[in-house]
Amino acid sequence: MRRLALIAGLCFSTVTFSTTTFSATAQAGQVQVLTAARIHTSDPQQPLAEALAWDEDGRVLAVGSTQEVLARYPRASRIDAAGKTVIPGLIDAHGHLMGLGYALMRADLVGARDKAEVVARLRDYEKQLPAGAWLLGGGWDQNDWPGKNFPTAADLDTAFPDRPVWLDRIDGHAGWANTAALRAVAATSAKPLTGDWQPEGGHIARDNGAPTGIFVDGAMGLVNAVVPVPDEASREQALTKALATAVRNGLTGVHDMGESREDLALLKRFADSGRLLLRVDAYADGDSGALADLCAHGLYRHAGGRLQMRGVKLYMDGALGSRGAALLEDYSDDHGNRGLLMTDPAAFESVVRKAKGCGAQVATHAIGDRGNRLVLDAYGRALDGEDGLRWRIEHAQVVSLEDIPRLRPMGVIASMQPTHATSDMPWAEDRVGKQRIAGAYAWRRMLDSGARLALGSDFPVESPDPRLGLYAAVTRQDRDGQPPGGWLPDQKLSAAEALRGFTSDAAYAGFDENEVGRLAAGLRADFVILEDDPLSVPAGQLDDLRIRSTWVDGKPVFEAEQ
Repeated sequence: MRRLALIAGLCFSTVTFSTTTFSATAQAGQVQVLTAARIHTSDPQQPLAEALAWDEDGRVLAVGSTQEVLARYPRASRIDAAGKTVIPGLIDAHGHLMGLGYALMRADLVGARDKAEVVARLRDYEKQLPAGAWLLGGGWDQNDWPGKNFPTAADLDTAFPDRPVWLDRIDGHAGWANTAALRAVAATSAKPLTGDWQPEGGHIARDNGAPTGIFVDGAMGLVNAVVPVPDEASREQALTKALATAVRNGLTGVHDMGESREDLALLKRFADSGRLLLRVDAYADGDSGALADLCAHGLYRHAGGRLQMRGVKLYMDGALGSRGAALLEDYSDDHGNRGLLMTDPAAFESVVRKAKGCGAQVATHAIGDRGNRLVLDAYGRALDGEDGLRWRIEHAQVVSLEDIPRLRPMGVIASMQPTHATSDMPWAEDRVGKQRIAGAYAWRRMLDSGARLALGSDFPVESPDPRLGLYAAVTRQDRDGQPPGGWLPDQKLSAAEALRGFTSDAAYAGFDENEVGRLAAGLRADFVILEDDPLSVPAGQLDDLRIRSTWVDGKPVFEAEQ
C-alpha cells in the first residue's frame, strides 16, 4: 500500500454526532448497555460477547450475553447495534499528533509521481499563502520517481525563485530546500553550508562542495531553525485537526512520540477543556525540558484519565529510505555508506540511565541492524537483568537474526508499523540485500521469539488509519493485492494477532492494560462499532472495514454519517 492513502484518506466528511441515536448517553447516572451481533473483547478470559454495560464514569460493568447483561441491568438505557461488530478501541502505538496536524495544514506531496508533480502541487498550494511566507510541505519520496535520485534546489528554483521552500521527505528524516531557503540558512548559520564538514548525526548533500538542497537527519535542524515558528492559534488548529482525524479512523488512543514541554502544555489545555477526544500517552522529546520535568516532578498523569507522560522517546539512527539507518555493513545499493547515528552511543547510554533513574520508560527509534544492536546493548547494560520496565524499540525495522531473540529476556517491546513494510517493499531489499532482508519487518519472528509486539502507523509518515495497518499485517500486500501471496509472506500475522497488536498489546506497551485495550469489567468503555467483523472478513477486505462510531469513556467521539 503506497503512502498516497495518507492525506486522501484523512479528508472524510465533517465529524457529526447524532442527538437521537446516542441521547441515552447524556443521562447522568444512567447505566448504558450496548448489544451487538458480536463483541470481540481482546480478553482471553472471555473473547466473545453480545452485550456490554458501563456506568456514568465510562467504566465497564459487565460483558456477556445479551440475556445475562440485561437481566443484571434491567433499567439500563439500551443501545442496539444490531448486526454490527464491536471491538476494543484501537490504539496506535507510535504516532505524532502535532506532526499529523501540521501535515494537514501544509502542502501534501504524498504519492507525487515525479518532481514535476511536486512543483504543480506546490504552485496550487501557494495560492493561499501571503507574500513572503515560507512554502512548507511534506510527503515526497524519491523512491517513487524515475531514477529514484534525490532532488535538488534547482528543481524548485524556477517556480519559486524568491519564496523559501522547505519540504519534508515522507519519513521525516530528510528535507528538500530551494535556493531562497538556503540563503535564509546561510544568513544565520555559524558555519557556511559549503565545504566538506557535516553536522553531528546528519548529512548535507553537496555537489563540488556546494549544498544541493537535501538535508538528512541532524542536518535538517539547520533549516528548521530559520523556519517561522507556528503561533499558538496554528498549534491549536493542528492539534484539533489531528484529534478529529484520529477518532474518525477508529483510534481511541495514541502513543504520541517525541512531545516537547510546550506540546504537553497544549495537550493539558485540551484535556482541561474536554477537547482531548482520545487518550494520549505522550513521550518526552529526548533529553529535553519535558524529560527534566519528569525527573523533577515525577511521571505525569492528567486527572481526567486521557493524558499521561511517563516515558521518553530517543533516537539512535536515521531512516532506510534516505539511507540514514545505521547498518552493520554497507548499503547494498550504496557501497561505502553505512548510514548515520543520530546519537553518540555513549551519550545515548547516559540518557538511558538518566531516564531509568527518573522512573521513565525508554522508547528508542532504531531502524538499521547496527542501530538496533546498539540500542539492545545499551538497554542490556542499563537494565542489568531487571525486567518489567517495558522499554521499547520503535520500528525495529532491520534487525540481525542474532539479535531478535534478545528482546524477550530483557522484556523489550517491539513497537512496529505494518504499513512501513508494504510501503517500503519495492526498494527495501535493494537497500539491504537478500541476507539482511530476512530480519526486516519481521513481525512473525518477533512474536515467535516471545517478544511483545505493539503496532502503530508512525503517522504522518503513514496514514493514521489502523485498518490499513491490519490489512498490511495480515496480507503483506499493497492495496492492489500485490505481490501475489504477499511480500516475505512467512512474516504475516493472523487477523487476531494484528488486532491484538492494536489493542491489548499496544495498551501493555503504555502500561495501560488495566485501563484499556480490552473490554472487561473495570476497564474503560473505549470501543469501536464496525459494520464488518475483522476476524471473519477475507483478509483483502480489512482495509475497507466500515466504521460506524468511535467511543471513549462510554461516549461517542465520532459517528459516521448515514
